[in-house]
Amino acid sequence: MRHFGHIAPEVRQRLFHREPCGFTADSPARVLAVALGATLYTPATRPALADAIRKQAARGVMSMVLCLEDSIEDTEVPDAERNIVRQLTDLAAHPGGDLPLLFIRVRTPEQIPDLVRRLGAAGALLSGFVLPKFTEERGIPFLEALTAAESLHGRRLFAMPVLESPELLYLETRRETLTGIARTVDKYRDRVLALRLGVTDFCSVYGLRRPPDLTAYDVQVVASVIGDVVNLLGRADGTGYTVTGPVWEYFRLQERMFKPQLRRSPFLEGRADELRQTLIEHDLDGLLREIELDRANGLLGKTCIHPSHVQPVHALSVVSHEEYGDARDILRPERDGGGVMRSAYTNKMNEVKPHRAWAERILLRAEVFGVAREDVGFVELLAAGLSG
Repeated sequence: MRHFGHIAPEVRQRLFHREPCGFTADSPARVLAVALGATLYTPATRPALADAIRKQAARGVMSMVLCLEDSIEDTEVPDAERNIVRQLTDLAAHPGGDLPLLFIRVRTPEQIPDLVRRLGAAGALLSGFVLPKFTEERGIPFLEALTAAESLHGRRLFAMPVLESPELLYLETRRETLTGIARTVDKYRDRVLALRLGVTDFCSVYGLRRPPDLTAYDVQVVASVIGDVVNLLGRADGTGYTVTGPVWEYFRLQERMFKPQLRRSPFLEGRADELRQTLIEHDLDGLLREIELDRANGLLGKTCIHPSHVQPVHALSVVSHEEYGDARDILRPERDGGGVMRSAYTNKMNEVKPHRAWAERILLRAEVFGVAREDVGFVELLAAGLSG
């Protein structure tokens, strides 16, 4: 697998100063946590689930969640479980190229070992499970079940807890809930790939729903929780975890509405302003702002419920030529003693000690998503990703 691997090699060469590196489901967790990128959720009831996975893989999706929880009705769960087993068995027999990292979002701990047992050899396609409404009390049984399933499976399985419970939102219980979550995931650190934020559930507690022109960070009761989660669980001192961005609910945009324009040239022949306006008019402006705010607030990757969101997330995950140059300058061995220097772009000062953790994160993201050429920006990367 490789981000932007679905586009032609000659186009990648024109776009990237340093191309994204390849990875597999067996790569180190620190790489996979970044490589998740835009994690596309799909209901496990889809009749052609195997075909959908193949199709999204060909479009550049690197991680998918097959959902048995809120996206389906309670009465549909048994049929959805059977569908997962049937579809993944078919997928294992006829893979058809690289597949995304696949996770199942379960409802109960018991589903984890049960599904692994029923999948048999097809379970090799699974990278892990998404654990809903995660707290210390509810999370421990899920993680114990994952440990048991891993022994049964004989392969590494990751957990992605979803932080979405009212106890985490309410001021009077937030500190205790958050510290309990920290204790739990620390105990199972090797199995926790990333922490996901369930902002839709947070909003539902107060009867809120953000409109497409506002981001999660404009909803103050939600923004405060995100800040506290990153404060305790997203630290850059080696104790933190990858925390992923919340879902963007709006998807009026259909790729076919502007794909014919994009196919004319990977560099748009001067049509960048036109594409920017197209994105704004079709409700992606809010998504783009939220992705930028995710990054500024320490979040990486994003939960997605529509394929049209995937390439914007990935295009904005590519490291700019300027960021890469600054990070490499900061991390030069001769700078280990600290100090300050003017950036190569002569527009900022790089302080070695305060900016070291930032630089290390930039280089890890550069490894996974690549580094754009100096004259290549988001619009060109998005155009190429959608045209691939």
